[in-house]
Formats: sequence, C-alpha cells, structure tokens
Amino acid sequence: MQFPGLGDIARVTDGRTRSISAENPTGGKGQGAQASPGDDGHCTPAADRLGKGWKVRPCLRNIEPGATVVLADIRGPGVIQHMWFTVLDAVGRWLTLRVYWDDQPHPSVEVPLGDFFCNSIDGMAVVNSLPIAVNPKGGMNCYWPMPFRGRCRIEVCNDGPAKINELFFQITYAEQDVPGDAGYFHATWRRSMTTRERPEHVILDGVSGRGQYVGTSIVWSQLSNQWWGEGEVKFFIDGDTPDRPTICGTGTEDYFGGAWGFVMDHTRDLTPVPYSTAFLGYPQVVYAPSPVSSQRMQPRVPQHQLYRWHIPDPVRFARDLRVTVQALGWWPNGKFQPLTDDLASVAYWYQTLPSQPLRPLPPMDERYQR
Repeated sequence: MQFPGLGDIARVTDGRTRSISAENPTGGKGQGAQASPGDDGHCTPAADRLGKGWKVRPCLRNIEPGATVVLADIRGPGVIQHMWFTVLDAVGRWLTLRVYWDDQPHPSVEVPLGDFFCNSIDGMAVVNSLPIAVNPKGGMNCYWPMPFRGRCRIEVCNDGPAKINELFFQITYAEQDVPGDAGYFHATWRRSMTTRERPEHVILDGVSGRGQYVGTSIVWSQLSNQWWGEGEVKFFIDGDTPDRPTICGTGTEDYFGGAWGFVMDHTRDLTPVPYSTAFLGYPQVVYAPSPVSSQRMQPRVPQHQLYRWHIPDPVRFARDLRVTVQALGWWPNGKFQPLTDDLASVAYWYQTLPSQPLRPLPPMDERYQR
C-alpha cells in the first residue's frame, strides 16, 4: 500500500496530519479555534457568551451567487485524505467543486458538489461505499486519496440563483512524500439527453496521458415509465475505434453490480430495490409525476442514482480513454428500444500531468434534470 489504509495503519512515519476548516482556514499547526465573536461575517452569534476557543466560526456563511471561495491552498508534497461537506438545502448542483494540482492553470476536478458525492437528486441519498460515504442528513464524505507534489488548491463557487446561508466543510491532509508513480486525481461532470437516433451518453472523452479509471456515478432520469437499463457501458482504450471497444459490458444494471432490473420478484412487485456496498451501489430511486400525466392517471417516472468504483479493478490506459453508456429499453415486440433519457454522470480517474482541460460546466439552467 502506498497510502494509508488498514494494511499499513500501524506504520509510524514522518508524515504530519493537518486539517482545514472554517475554524482553521490555513490548516496551520496550533492555528485552530482562534476566531473571536465578531471577527468577520462567518462567526456565529451563538458563541457570543463563550468567546474565543469555543465554536465561534464553524462554517462559511452567506456565499453570494457568483462568489468563489478558496477552501484550501496547500504547498506539497502531500496527500488529501478526507473531505467532508454539508449544506442545509438541496443545492447540490449550485455549488461547483474545483481542485487544481501543481499550478496547472485549469482544474483537474470540476463537478457539482452533490454529484461528486453521488447525492444530487434531492440531497437525501445515503451512500455506504469505500471512497464515498453520505450519512443522514447530507453529511458527504470523500476518502479518495489525492496526492500532489507542488501545490493543491480547492475551491467552491456558488453558481446558483440565491445565497448559500451556510457551508460546512473539513479537508484533512498529510504533509508527506509522494511516490514517483502516484497519479493525480481527476473528475468531470457530463450531462446529455440521449436520442432515438443515437441513444448514447458520453461519460468521459478527451483524456490524454497515462493512468487508470476508478469510478462512475450517474443520475439517470427516465423520460418514460418502462425499463431503461439494457444499454452497455463501453471503454475505448488507447486508440480503440468507435465500433471496437476493448471493454464491453452486458447492460446498465449489470455494470453497477445488479441484475434483472434490480427487482426481487417480477411476479409480485416490479419496484427496484436500492442497495449500497463498498464498490457498487444503487442508493436512491426517486419517483416524480410524469410531466404528461393527467388527473386520472399519474404514472411514476423515476430518477436513479448509481455508482461503481473500480478500486479492485481499475481500467488502465497508456495514451487515451473514452467511456460511454447506451440508453436502451424494450419495444413490445421484444426488440431493443432506443431511449430518450436525461443522464448526468461523473467520471473519476487518476493520471499523469499535464492533463487536458476538462469540459467546462454548463450554465445553471442546463444542469437541472427535470
């Protein structure tokens, strides 16, 4: 093991643990709990009677629309070990999380905050996986190790239409040496509406370099009320042509570790059963009335949150990588039906630097799903 885990937790090293939060904005040694009531607009009036050293500045307050806040600016070498966030409201797509490595001018992570944590349908998902854990209510944790050599900058931007009243966060890292073969963590968000003519959503493309793909998270919004998960996930590695992937799965629910539509008993109840495990999960399905429903008939049209972590089975590439998923269902005659569905995905991977610029996030009104 190169980074802390159960396999080497007993090792005593020269690493130094630091943690950045609103109570210690620099993460400096002995610099926590130094705010006094009234020092700035982030201090809470609830601490007026207790004073310095108590819970004076536990969060960032009143982040205005369009404002960018630098949460961490750390000189390396080091490794980000844990990130925790929570916000009061279901604003997972308002806040954009960006991470920059080693003074590269463009971010290597640019994802809506909720989507990064598999929690962007309504902010109510519960995720019990190894690198991502979301606990009631909206306590979002990340354990992806993120090594850097020169510098790490982490920021959030409020792209939403209103002020964010409170943002709680904590970023824990180690000041330590980084192995020469350690890659840099990357994540990007994509949203598309598939079409009958080409029912394919691109999860990742434009990657250039050497590394390994380690995870997929998807919010899949159905625009019909029938089965949606027949499409295959495909990996095009190191120059594969568009019709010849190296890795080709057998169906959407299969890729995410389920089977037979996530349904336990097809003769009694076709409701899918959510689950959340260390590497694979379908933690949330949320039903909403169909936009074409009437008072007499209210079909339920669901949104699905799914994830798969390629931790035991990373997909390694030497030059380039492209990842896609198809949107397929069934026609009544037993033939595959191309679907028009609304998909939003996050791809997670490690690679060498320099890396290509990520596709910029769309404006706010193009991030909403239904």
